[in-house]
Amino acid sequence: MFKQVVSHKGFWKSVFTLGLAFVCVFILIKWAFEGFEIAFFTERDPWYLLGGSLVAGLAYGFIVSFGKFQSKIKNKNL
Repeated sequence: MFKQVVSHKGFWKSVFTLGLAFVCVFILIKWAFEGFEIAFFTERDPWYLLGGSLVAGLAYGFIVSFGKFQSKIKNKNL
């Protein structure tokens, strides 16, 4: 089932789209809690902020997309 879901058309596009949307919303919310200060970006290493957020976003996108496509395939096969 895993291989069928991962190789389904549109799966990886959905992973990247959801991941990038998650990263944008996550960084915006964290920045809002910091008071929209520019120090949010300058005080920490921006590569760690973006890199960590991208990894977390892609993990989130994979999990959500996997569930979505798995249920789509199960409903189609029933």
